[in-house]
Amino acid sequence: MTATTPTAPPRTPAPKLPLPALLALATAVFITSLTETLPAGLLPAMSADLHVGESATGQTVTVYAIGTALTAIPLSALTAGWRRKRLLLTAMAGFAAANTVTALSSDYTLTMAARFVAGVAAGVAWALLAGYARRLAPAHLQGRAIAIAMSGIPLALSLGVPAGTFLGKAVSWQTAFLLMTGLTLALLAWITAVIPDFPGQRHQSTGPLLATLRIPGVTPVLFVTLVFVLAHTILYAYVAAFLDHLGMGDSTDLVLLTFGGASLLSIGIVGATISRHLRALTAAGTILVAAAAALLAVLSDSPALVYVAAALWGLGWGGIPTLLQTAAGDAGGESADAVQAMLVTLWNAAMAAGGVAGGILLDAAGAESLPWSVLVLLAPVLLVVVWSGRRPTGRVAGAVDQSSR
Repeated sequence: MTATTPTAPPRTPAPKLPLPALLALATAVFITSLTETLPAGLLPAMSADLHVGESATGQTVTVYAIGTALTAIPLSALTAGWRRKRLLLTAMAGFAAANTVTALSSDYTLTMAARFVAGVAAGVAWALLAGYARRLAPAHLQGRAIAIAMSGIPLALSLGVPAGTFLGKAVSWQTAFLLMTGLTLALLAWITAVIPDFPGQRHQSTGPLLATLRIPGVTPVLFVTLVFVLAHTILYAYVAAFLDHLGMGDSTDLVLLTFGGASLLSIGIVGATISRHLRALTAAGTILVAAAAALLAVLSDSPALVYVAAALWGLGWGGIPTLLQTAAGDAGGESADAVQAMLVTLWNAAMAAGGVAGGILLDAAGAESLPWSVLVLLAPVLLVVVWSGRRPTGRVAGAVDQSSR
């Protein structure tokens, strides 16, 4: 007999992230975010063509958020059994149709209806996208997968809105919306080619709302979402007015670019560490945004410190959508899609409320009151993040503090 040398079993390659599919999801996030905020930079031209005032045209942003907030939960339940790819394609096709009607409409009522439909499509898409990203990735990379998908948000805010505004001024606001339609049609082909399909999950999205809220950890995540987004929106929606109050109105684009660049850096940091430090990252984001608000409230007479505050704000905020989507998914467990739909509803309700509350504060107490309101709102957010992570039981202890594992 001849001795045989044992051979090591072949090494199985480590699973990797499906980047083409995740980038397609990131593009969907980009389109939904940009579609919502694009009118903000096109108000004068849109109001002139629609024959209404700028304040009335500004409600095209509000009605989008209302469409999302009103329909995310019921539509998520109604479509729970749909194949995921079919649902995503349907939602994005809704964006293409709504943006086309918006571009071609010269009637205010029709435009508002199209914007509401776009908001409905956003409710379906946003309740779906984070869960889709999780299912595309192996368990240990799910946080990073969501971070890649959510990178479309700061890209839309820091690059998409200024680009859309420039295009609207250089050509026409209709061209900006038609470009969104073209981008969405290209995305539909991309989704068809690279994103795998998954079955629906009838059993986990159709339960009573109160039953889902009783799942340990869900309510704290939703509270943090509502109040954090409200605080952010109060200042972000009126940042131009605040900067104008400081005599920096001409620097609004540079300040927002600083914010956007820091937001992208934040997403990179969160994506690399979220699987181990979810609660710590959420607390750090809260503290950074609060520090930015404190700088703006106390030391805003220094332009250099305003840019520092914008960078801190972006570093704190950029990863928050990823962190909250991940926390919601972890807390929800088998009811993750239902929890995501609730998160989307509260997110958009907070955006709408932030616009209203910020306007009231601006008129009643002046622009200097905006950063102070952020500080007041973020105090209970930080308390809930820390408290939920210290609970010995419940999913938020796992969802908002994976660093203890």
